[in-house]
Amino acid sequence: MINTSLRYSCLLLIIVCLATNSFKATAQTQPSVQFSFSTATVNDTVQTLIVSASIPKGWQLFSVKKNNEIDAFVSALQLDTVFSKLVHSSDTVKEEGALQILKQPDGTSFRLFSDSVRFLFPLNIHSDSAITLKGSFVWLSKKGDEFPLGEEKFSVNINVQKTVAPASKNKAMKMSLIRTFIIALLAGLLAVFTPCVFPLIPVTVSFFIKRSGSHQAGIRNALIYSLSIISIYTIPTLLLTLLFGNSVLYSISTSATANLLFFAIFLVFAISFFGAFELTLPNSWANKADEKAGKGGITGIFFMALTLAIVSFSCTGPFVGTLLGQTSSEGISLAPVIGMLGFGVGLALPFSLFAFFPSMLHSLPKSGGWLNSVKVSFGFIELALAMKFLSNLDLIYHWNLLNRDVFLTIWIVDFFLLGYYLIGKLKFSHDSVLQFISVPRLFFAIAAFCFALYMVPGLWGAPLKPLSGLIPPATTQDFNLDNLQYSIGTNNTSLSLNNNTVPPKKYINKLKVPFGLTAYFDLEEGLAAAKSLNKPVMLDFTGHSCTNCRKMEEQVWKNEAVLKRLKDDFVLISLYVDESTELPASEQYTNAKGDKITTVGEKNLDYEVTKFGFNAQPLYMFLDLKGNPLSEVKYGYNADINNFIAHLDRVKKAYIEQK
Repeated sequence: MINTSLRYSCLLLIIVCLATNSFKATAQTQPSVQFSFSTATVNDTVQTLIVSASIPKGWQLFSVKKNNEIDAFVSALQLDTVFSKLVHSSDTVKEEGALQILKQPDGTSFRLFSDSVRFLFPLNIHSDSAITLKGSFVWLSKKGDEFPLGEEKFSVNINVQKTVAPASKNKAMKMSLIRTFIIALLAGLLAVFTPCVFPLIPVTVSFFIKRSGSHQAGIRNALIYSLSIISIYTIPTLLLTLLFGNSVLYSISTSATANLLFFAIFLVFAISFFGAFELTLPNSWANKADEKAGKGGITGIFFMALTLAIVSFSCTGPFVGTLLGQTSSEGISLAPVIGMLGFGVGLALPFSLFAFFPSMLHSLPKSGGWLNSVKVSFGFIELALAMKFLSNLDLIYHWNLLNRDVFLTIWIVDFFLLGYYLIGKLKFSHDSVLQFISVPRLFFAIAAFCFALYMVPGLWGAPLKPLSGLIPPATTQDFNLDNLQYSIGTNNTSLSLNNNTVPPKKYINKLKVPFGLTAYFDLEEGLAAAKSLNKPVMLDFTGHSCTNCRKMEEQVWKNEAVLKRLKDDFVLISLYVDESTELPASEQYTNAKGDKITTVGEKNLDYEVTKFGFNAQPLYMFLDLKGNPLSEVKYGYNADINNFIAHLDRVKKAYIEQK
């Protein structure tokens, strides 16, 4: 062991002497190996220091990784003392280049690179401010029998920019999907109590139990039946997402055509629920499915489930349409699939439950007039939802038919009539005689009246935050007492323009932002104002039919600390991706995909997709005066006020440091 160590020490001494003489001979010239230093962000706490080396022909550069603990034939990174604890162990360093292993007669080997190599050093960064990283890279090379060495000092800036924690974002998305599933599950359970589904439960369960020959077989068949129902509602939505992309349903739900279609469908469903006519799918579909259901086996059970889905469409269709419309507009790709899964589970659950416990069938309430009352009640809700989609159209095309106060008046009357119907004061043609009011019916009536009364203050501008995104924005209401605080006294939040700044001109007769804020609705106009004011830009990609955009405005922007920052620190540019105003002929163009861009909304959406690779709203991006992003964080819907404030402060700090 001693002899081995002595041999390595002597060899090291000889090599160092030779290398020193070689280095002195070339000290007056530029280093033979050329280096460059840069950094790259991995996440909030890890940066990568990149050492790039260009190696001359006939030279070889030693690796930074040792063969063993006493290996001295390596290059090495040396950080200044203050940064010495940032670097990870050498095991985590990555080397990008053509590695050559040169074996020696004594059994040792050298790790060498020719031509070029990049050394990637992971660094632990636990700071909220920019860092100037200093140190040197001590290199050792091989040129024939010579061993030139040198030292390259470096100084690189690391712009530490904390992002929204992926864990919290993932947690928020999971919670949103869980909430979607629960709401859809409840919707599926509600759909059970409709005239199209409820009477089929005892018949279907009894059929399985009697036909299967044993209780266990009956349970198995009922489970297959339930799984078939779930798959019928879930698989088509999943296939649509897989075939056309994660955002296809979102794109459909936010388009003007889709909103018009949803309005028409919901209005027709509401009229049908009120008893004007029975809305069903073609009878031939049900007949064909019923024929195949009689074949037995798993295939037969599946077609029994398909028959149920077709026959019950007049009752379940509105639930499905509502879920698809609402979940698709949230911008979460899995939300529609999870919604349909939850609805299918809720609809199928009673069939499995009663197959497990058939004695419970006797406790089911008998079919009767109450089922029609449930159906009519859903009619009032469908009518309210139809107004929501008509409101989106009204905002997109600026018809000014359903301003916030008009919309709220319709909803107030609608839910008041629902309560009036539930207490038996309003009757439809298919209703049976109501001899008394049951306790559940009374409580539903109270809820309807309370909801109607809750909306009344909104006629004078009350925020009604729980309804933000469902009702038109406050900017569409002429008389709004809540807005007075943003236009008088110390709470005025309008943008302070200097003499050289051109105020917003484009589209201000059609587009507005809430809370007295001043915004530009054209990118070029807003960037010119930012240069004049010497302030960074906050890009607000939004839409008239964007539910989460209105939620962010009501729940986050309205916060006093957020409003102050939006006014004092940024130039706000709100880009509506569904704005129908036609561009002047000189501004129309054909994009990279060959699509003709003719409207303001198409231009804004094309910019969002090409610049940031994103097509969902809301999206908040921040630019410097040259139009370059100050942060790579794609900040979307997040109702956490503190998160948004922290992000605004980080972006402002990045802008100041850049100057």
